[in-house]
Amino acid sequence: MKVTVVGAGAVGASCAEYIAMKNFASEVVLVDIKEGFAEGKAMDLMQTASLNGFDTKITGVTRDYSKTAGSKVAVITSGIPRKPGMTREELIGINAGIVKEVSQSLVKHSPEVVIIVVSNPMDTMTYLVHKVSGLPKERIIGMGGALDSARFRYRLAEALRCPVSDVDGMVIAAHSDTGMLPLISKASYKGVPVTEFLEEKEQNHVVEETKVGGATLTKLLGTSAWYAPGAAVSVLVQSILCDQKKLVPCSLYLEGEYGQKDICLGVPAIIGSKGVERILNIPLIESEKERFSASAKAVRDVNGNLKF
Repeated sequence: MKVTVVGAGAVGASCAEYIAMKNFASEVVLVDIKEGFAEGKAMDLMQTASLNGFDTKITGVTRDYSKTAGSKVAVITSGIPRKPGMTREELIGINAGIVKEVSQSLVKHSPEVVIIVVSNPMDTMTYLVHKVSGLPKERIIGMGGALDSARFRYRLAEALRCPVSDVDGMVIAAHSDTGMLPLISKASYKGVPVTEFLEEKEQNHVVEETKVGGATLTKLLGTSAWYAPGAAVSVLVQSILCDQKKLVPCSLYLEGEYGQKDICLGVPAIIGSKGVERILNIPLIESEKERFSASAKAVRDVNGNLKF
C-alpha cells in the first residue's frame, strides 16, 4: 500500500525513513515544492535499503500530486516555522494556505485517503483540513498526542529510573506548551500508578518537562525535533495500514466528546484501517476537566484566525 509524505524536510524525511524501515508499506512518495529536493531525499533513503533490510520503494516528486494517486495514508508536514517579527496571525495565514492546497490536492488524487496532520499549529491545521478537504472526520488525524505521550513516557522513565517499556502514560488536549495535559493520575509503572513511586514534586517536574518537551529540543537543536515526530507518525501509519487498532492519543474532531464541539483536540482513540475507529471518553478528575476546557478555549482563539 502507498503512503504519501508531503514535505521532504527533516520531519518528512524522518517519517519516510521510519515507515520504510518497518517494511509494512509498498511505496512511500515524498512530495516537496523545492525542485529536486524530494527526489534527492528519496534517492539517499533508497541507498540505505540494502543496508537496513527494507523493500519499501521510496520515490520523490516536485509538486506532482498525480504520483500520489491511490495513497491509503498521506502525511502533511509542510509549512514554515515562525520567524522573528512574524505575528501568530501571519504564521497561521501562511501555513493555512499551504495546508489547504496540499489537502485538496491529496484528496483529488486519493479520495479514500486518511490524512495525518503534523504541520503547526497542529490542532488548528487539523481543524482546517476538516473544513476544506471534504473527508469524513474519521479520516483526519492530528499527530500531536502520539508525540507528546512518547515524551511523557520518556520523562516518566527518567524519573522512575526504569526502562521506558515499563511505563505507560498519555497526553491529551492541545499540542502546545501551555495547552497539553499529561495525565499523571493515570500513568503507570508495570500497571502500578506512578503516584505510588513519585512524590508530588517529582510528578509535577515530569508534567512540566513534558509540556516544554518541544521547546527544550528547539533550544538545544536550534530547530524543531524530527526523530520522535517521524517515529510517532510511523506508529499511526502502521496502525492504519496493518489495522492494528492501537490506542493512541490524537488530535481529532470532537462532536460532544469531553464536552467540546466543532474543535480538534487530543483525545485517546482506537486507530485502525478506517482511520479513527473509536474515541474513548475516559474519566477525568476535576482539575483535569478544568485544564482540558482551558486548553480548548486557547485552541478556539487560535482557530479564530483561520480564513477558509
